[in-house]
Amino acid sequence: MDILKTIKSSFSDTYSEARSKFVNTASKKGLKLTVYENPNLGPLGEKLTCDVAWAGSTNAEKALIIISGTHGVEGFCGSGCQVDWLECWNPSFISEKVAVFFIHAINPHGFAWCRRVTEEGCDLNRNFLDFNQPLPDNIGHDELVSAFVPDSLDAKSMTQAERLIKEYRDKHGELAFQKARKSGQYKHAHSMFFGGFAPTWARKTLERIITDFSIQNKKFIAAIDFHTGLGPFGYGEPISMHKPNTKSGEWVSKVYGDSVGTPEQGTSFSIPLNGTSRDLWDRVLGKNYAYVALEYGTYSQERSRAALREDHWLHNQGTVDWSCRETKRIKKALKKHYYPATPDWLEMVVYRSRQVLRQASYAINSES
Repeated sequence: MDILKTIKSSFSDTYSEARSKFVNTASKKGLKLTVYENPNLGPLGEKLTCDVAWAGSTNAEKALIIISGTHGVEGFCGSGCQVDWLECWNPSFISEKVAVFFIHAINPHGFAWCRRVTEEGCDLNRNFLDFNQPLPDNIGHDELVSAFVPDSLDAKSMTQAERLIKEYRDKHGELAFQKARKSGQYKHAHSMFFGGFAPTWARKTLERIITDFSIQNKKFIAAIDFHTGLGPFGYGEPISMHKPNTKSGEWVSKVYGDSVGTPEQGTSFSIPLNGTSRDLWDRVLGKNYAYVALEYGTYSQERSRAALREDHWLHNQGTVDWSCRETKRIKKALKKHYYPATPDWLEMVVYRSRQVLRQASYAINSES
């Protein structure tokens, strides 16, 4: 499909619309579907599900896994890219040895409620730690938690919050501040980038999908997880979730080229993070996988911080009135940051998505 046509037809304005497009397109293309129902409802009382569409044999030696909605609201981008790739679908994308799995809206609650977190208030990509082991400390977040998400959004509280943040930045530097803000924290459930006290529904669902489709028995998998909000506007960075000088890291670099960023090497727009899904894939597959987060840039990190602050504050107040003017303002700002939806941004998104998915498909099908 022409890119200018797909940006009008493949992307959606709500979770329900996105799910409908995904399910209908996957069915039209002959893929099989499995539904994982979330126990909660959306803001308008709608049913929430994670849907898995797959092609090929579940007994295939290898698999390509394409994931959207890890960070809820970022699913507007990822879902549209999944629908677009399904519209482009042809038999060459699979072989007897390769199956393809589309995991749509792994965090449907965050997608529907226009949040980056799960129903538990967790950043899913900080939630994959072993909770039977000691959890990482984040002393910087402890120090700044009242500034990241104040009790009030009034002018006095905002001025005090920004003063504390400026003092911390001046004293410790920008990298230390970003680590404090978003590397993951496991104490403050009301604050941003909270990794949880236990596995979330979304994490357990991904683990269930892995078991249901025997993915742990695959010889090799390549995973592409769609994300937004970090980096230059419209640019899609394949972020390697592998440590340097590993078999998996070398596969990622070979397949996706010099544009790959590796946080541990300081070559990515992302910093190293705690509790990412790499922890899960390492436990399940060891060295037999290659994972990238395809991260699309939007606006500045200061804009992101402001939008997340207001959204966390809103949900900390109790039941959210979806029809309230303040709710609409906060949700609009958050959605705009993680899903700009401008024609130029969407065109760049689709072009890069097709490129990375083609690279992965070709590589995993051509290797012995």
